[in-house]
Amino acid sequence: MVTSEQTNRFIFANSQFYMKKAFLLLMIFQLFLFSLLAQTLPPVDKSPMDMGYYPANYPVLKIQDKLTEPLAARVVYSRPQKAGRTIFGGLVKYGEVWRIGANEATEIEFFKQVHIGGKKVPKGRYTLFAIVNESSWTFIINKENDTWGSFRYDPKKDVVRTTVTVQKNDAVLESLAMAFEKATGGFNLIVAWDNVKAVLPVTF
Repeated sequence: MVTSEQTNRFIFANSQFYMKKAFLLLMIFQLFLFSLLAQTLPPVDKSPMDMGYYPANYPVLKIQDKLTEPLAARVVYSRPQKAGRTIFGGLVKYGEVWRIGANEATEIEFFKQVHIGGKKVPKGRYTLFAIVNESSWTFIINKENDTWGSFRYDPKKDVVRTTVTVQKNDAVLESLAMAFEKATGGFNLIVAWDNVKAVLPVTF
């Protein structure tokens, strides 16, 4: 005759068995899901994308209610590494159109009309290219957006070109960097990499 204690032990043993089985199935499902995600999501890019604003730190100032002027510009770019390479005159060829970064061409957006090189640039989103030389850079504001590199650059879509004198950095920068700074009558976009710096003046 089966006692109630034996019945309880049987039920407990079976419940433990099914709980372990359910847990094992859950673990297998999670491993399958992680494996699927690993196959569909891209790896971390060697040249990560970054963004800069004018005014600087605009999103932070906005949530802190510390803004003193409206949003005027935003730049989106990738940040390649020097990695022991010769950058200017090497990786970046002199006299050729450059995307100013890696992967997708750099894009700059103006939230109001501005002036560059003495010419009006309407509010809007543009691609920013440059022709790099040893002592000067020619910045190019172009109407084409969402483009990879400068392979399909079309000079017919240029809005303005302006040439600036190259400056030298005090220290070598491992990663390409861009930042806006306040200037008289507007702001500057600073582009720096390796031991080189170029400044694009923008006025209102």
